[in-house]
Amino acid sequence: MDAYSTTIIDAVEKVKTAVVKIELYKSDKNKEVLAGTGSGFLFSSDGFLFTNSHVVHNAEIIKIKLHDGSTAIASLVGEDPDTDLAILKISGSEFTPVKLGDAEILKIGQLVIAIGNPLGFQHTVTAGVVSALGRTLEGQTGRMMDSMIQTDAALNPGNSGGPLINTDGEVVGVNTATIRGAQGLCFAISITTAKEVANQLIRFGKVKRAYLGIVLQQIDLVPKLRTIHQLQNKQALFISDVADGSPAQKAGILSGDIILSFNNQMVETSDKLFKMLTEDKIGQFQYIGVLRNNYKTEFRITPVQKN
Repeated sequence: MDAYSTTIIDAVEKVKTAVVKIELYKSDKNKEVLAGTGSGFLFSSDGFLFTNSHVVHNAEIIKIKLHDGSTAIASLVGEDPDTDLAILKISGSEFTPVKLGDAEILKIGQLVIAIGNPLGFQHTVTAGVVSALGRTLEGQTGRMMDSMIQTDAALNPGNSGGPLINTDGEVVGVNTATIRGAQGLCFAISITTAKEVANQLIRFGKVKRAYLGIVLQQIDLVPKLRTIHQLQNKQALFISDVADGSPAQKAGILSGDIILSFNNQMVETSDKLFKMLTEDKIGQFQYIGVLRNNYKTEFRITPVQKN
């Protein structure tokens, strides 16, 4: 067998027992009627699962079909529509969870594999490459989702909530969306963001975050630019849009600015910025270092709480 196929097979083998099918039911005249399906995956031995918020939002009954064919009733621990993530819990203590990888070391062109249940076909595997990193995407609720991984690994309805894995079988993203009318434009939520969200959902049942109101794209900085401005950053965050009335607009930040730092800490990825926008930053002056028209400058910004 060729090396490419062997690599994919070996990676899938490491996670397949942790990938589940999610079936949503509603009550109709004392009967349970199937209302939708999705995907998810176990990330702890005691039954915690990742999936998408849009998969389980307003669900009456959530059933989990495990790899061995057994079914379990799941409870919703919490969901965060802003990142389209939800945490479910099923009873048990001897599950084999996935291994969570590091999305911050992903490279454009790197091989990734998506596993899920598109259109009800259980445990479907597709493969592709990382097409772009640090994308901002408008979710189904109209909210902007940061730190997205763009891939050409094919996703279809029902893939939502399944894992995106690297060739070591480590989860680097949670599959979430495709762009309607486009081919090869599929997106996953960075597992770095997902871990931060999961921590808050498990502790509080919701996520509290500081909001700036910017649409970001992760970019590489050319060596000449780094040399001229004596920058340590190899990457930075390009601002492609600023929301009307947002803290960023009020601070004077413009589309086309490039974020280099936050409170004097170097920022190279949207994941890093997301980690910094914690609850304690809400309503407090913060400082963003940017590159504008080849000049370094700094803005004072006051994040607000994201509703």
